[in-house]
Amino acid sequence: MMLQRMLLLAGCVLAGTAAAATADQWRVPVAVEKLDNGLTVVVSEDHSAPVVGISVVYRVGMRLEPRNRTGFAHLFEHLMFQGTPQARKGVFDSVITGGGGRNNGSTRADFTNYIETAPVSALEPMLWLEADRMRTLDFNPETLKNQQDVVKEEIRNNVQNQPYGGFMWIDIGQHAFSKWENNHDGYGSFHDLENASLDDVRAFHRDYYGPNNAVLAIAGDVTPAQGFALARRYFGDIPARPTPPRPDYREGLNTREVRLQQSDALAQVPALAVGWKMPDRGSRDQAPMAVLGALLANGEASRLHQGLVKERQLALNVDSLYGLTSAWEYDGPTLFVVFAMYKPDHDADAVLSGIDAEIARVASEGVDAATLARVKTQLLAQWYDGLEMFLDRADALAKLQALWGDAQVVNRIPGWIEAVDTADVQRAARTYLTTANRTVIDRKPAAMLAPAEQK
Repeated sequence: MMLQRMLLLAGCVLAGTAAAATADQWRVPVAVEKLDNGLTVVVSEDHSAPVVGISVVYRVGMRLEPRNRTGFAHLFEHLMFQGTPQARKGVFDSVITGGGGRNNGSTRADFTNYIETAPVSALEPMLWLEADRMRTLDFNPETLKNQQDVVKEEIRNNVQNQPYGGFMWIDIGQHAFSKWENNHDGYGSFHDLENASLDDVRAFHRDYYGPNNAVLAIAGDVTPAQGFALARRYFGDIPARPTPPRPDYREGLNTREVRLQQSDALAQVPALAVGWKMPDRGSRDQAPMAVLGALLANGEASRLHQGLVKERQLALNVDSLYGLTSAWEYDGPTLFVVFAMYKPDHDADAVLSGIDAEIARVASEGVDAATLARVKTQLLAQWYDGLEMFLDRADALAKLQALWGDAQVVNRIPGWIEAVDTADVQRAARTYLTTANRTVIDRKPAAMLAPAEQK
């Protein structure tokens, strides 16, 4: 049913009938209640399947981890799966998977999220497990050492032993941002990870993992009354805990281009990452930037793919990303990044010139109505598709409540997308995608640089 509504909306937009699109727009059911201990609970009722999705989002991530402890927020996420005095290591996974469910967690700049989905019969056990690890963990040196090694191995596999090594989301931020909260490596250095102590772990849980710093979202086969009652039953007696004051990590747009070259021993072809600082969350330019990003680099029909890959044949591919999240899920400085592998017989300047030409074209000419409708339809389809599964819907609601302070943003984003016009896109291009606001990393295979270094 949801997919039918999504396709109906897409057809309305393509036909240019904005009024019909608004009338037929599917709205996510959202009910919100805050418990006495500060835990915010969001429930999205949907009885289309006897399944539930759960997300617990804590308002802490890489941006707030301790200095000299880079990677600690991610390390702590791993430790949250290592057991408590009441549910020893392995119990969390076995209870959920044994009931036909699955679970996961992730760490980003502004939040850490823990997600589960299972048949509705497993809802209470899952809530009990989440409340249990919110209360306390099994703090012990063996578990800490084990997970330090796990995270280090993850860094080896995902960064050190991979071509390009995540330079488009790790390295570029280190050069684009000026404040430590924004520019350090959230994956962590081995030195910092190895020096994390049990006292660090206890303090992090105490300071950031209290109910007053969290959002619980439940989506699926449950009513708001049932969801709120269960939240009070399992989480209501967990005391609120003071959280440290947040540093001022705001930054303005950059005023001078940053360019650097890196060597990559594993890469076969050179690659370019170009990052521009995004507008602040909640800015009037956030939706125009989302539309502009899709216009430029979302799929084979995008301007950069057509211009750089198909027409000029400079690049082998064009992709884009918004840090490690999306155009809607950030609360501090973030980047819109274009990543392209390019042909060895060309250079970074040629690729940059191609990117600049497409941006300048948008800034000066705008976007024709048919193309703008297509891009907005694409964004709307992706947005609704990301809400179809109960697990994804719960996670989206928890993040929006944690970052925006209002889970109802889930139903406003489609309207913000629909309202973007060509003048908005032009303004975003002229304001944000400027040379002065960009950071560029040219990542070349080591073999390509070796002859030049020998001269």
